[in-house]
Amino acid sequence: MLTTTSDINDVKHEVLCQVAKLAFENTLEEKRDDIPYELLPGPKAIFRCCVYREREIIRQRVRLAEGKYPSVGLHNRNIVQVLDSACAECPIQRFVVTDNCQKCIGKKCMGACKFGAISIGRDKAYIDPDKCRECGKCAQSCPYNAISDHQRPCKKSCPVNAISTNEHGIVTIDDEKCIHCGACIKNCPFGALSDLSFVVPVIKAIRKKKAVYAMVAPAAEGQFGKDVTMGDLRHALMDLGFTDMYEVALGADLTAESEGREWTEAFRNGEKKTTSCCPAFVGMVRRHFPQLADSISTTISPMAATSRFIKGQHPDAITVFIGPCVAKKSEMLDDHVDGNADYVLTLKELKAMFEAKGITLQPQGEKLQQGSMYGRRFAHAGGVTEAVLQSLKENGCNGNLNVYRANGAKDCKKALMLLKNGRLPESFVEGMACEGGCVNGPGSLSPESECKKVRDTLQSDMDDRRITDTVRSCQNACSYHMHRS
Repeated sequence: MLTTTSDINDVKHEVLCQVAKLAFENTLEEKRDDIPYELLPGPKAIFRCCVYREREIIRQRVRLAEGKYPSVGLHNRNIVQVLDSACAECPIQRFVVTDNCQKCIGKKCMGACKFGAISIGRDKAYIDPDKCRECGKCAQSCPYNAISDHQRPCKKSCPVNAISTNEHGIVTIDDEKCIHCGACIKNCPFGALSDLSFVVPVIKAIRKKKAVYAMVAPAAEGQFGKDVTMGDLRHALMDLGFTDMYEVALGADLTAESEGREWTEAFRNGEKKTTSCCPAFVGMVRRHFPQLADSISTTISPMAATSRFIKGQHPDAITVFIGPCVAKKSEMLDDHVDGNADYVLTLKELKAMFEAKGITLQPQGEKLQQGSMYGRRFAHAGGVTEAVLQSLKENGCNGNLNVYRANGAKDCKKALMLLKNGRLPESFVEGMACEGGCVNGPGSLSPESECKKVRDTLQSDMDDRRITDTVRSCQNACSYHMHRS
């Protein structure tokens, strides 16, 4: 049951827990409609105007948790969805004159506005919302900082201007612009944006005793406690019903080796390339810099590489990627990549599944290392570059490759703009849409700053495994290919 002390993360978690629990019990169909009433018994509202609206928000969240669109009749392929029942709490008018206005004679705000939206009232200036074009010139010109920018958090956080509002003030997402980075989900204080979940299909596959393999991203290390190792996580996942678990650090080593060869060839031919690991970055290139699409590395991501490796050994395997990234769900649906993960779960969704089954992660000191230290550090900004350079070194290539390490969506846009205009001095671009890398993704459990020390401690016990050792062992195990179809 939710209370007045529950925050938006509690709401999301409780809904996922309830849905996962009923899915494991195989009673979701008959008990689905009871969830809003169990979490919000009423009669008084906790967060919104009335308990009926609150229950509608929960109902839409249940649909998302089932992998359905929040509103009946809505059909699109966007992973990021708008819960219209939870939206409309933000101010519609972006620029507002505050009480700091001195009604000065200078009238710089009026002079800066090219649309005639500003007039001087009895007590202060006034902005006509029907005429305002939200250029921000008035706020920049005011000497008293009396004009406040009330831009919606979701819109402000979107790096590609994919968010707008309809005539009712409800947020809409332009599917042609959206890169599925999840920044809007992370920054909306009302939880009005969320991602489709594949928790229920994964649980159904587990219940049917299918061969379901978990693929855990390097960014998961340190998210479940300071003493919980990857081996401990593997043990818990098998208790949950997974057949086995593989580290995606293994796939990161495969990607680093393949991308190293590709970069070397491109460097010899005088071509410039970008990485292909971050699906949000790849989406930014394809949708906003289409002329650079041929510059994207053809090497598949560590997620796809790990999935292909598993399916090469177990043809009937269902592969499930687990990490903090929302954009990985869009990569899963990408028609450009065959043999990719069948499902994607965030760390928050996995936590809900553990709780639904009553599984507590206990530090047992179980050691597991399927990739190199460089593969595990793929999730950090700059980690891909370090792994590729290390792979080249191990293969006897000591070429001085100059790489622009774009950290965050804004930096990615800057690098791509320079590349587009022929002004990028570097030969290659590593793009990470989340600042700090995947470790700071919207589906993470803890802030990156809290997990870094934990990861450093856990990784200090790693063997000095080489990237080429991982590649060789995988090649001996099965056949697979490392490029997009």
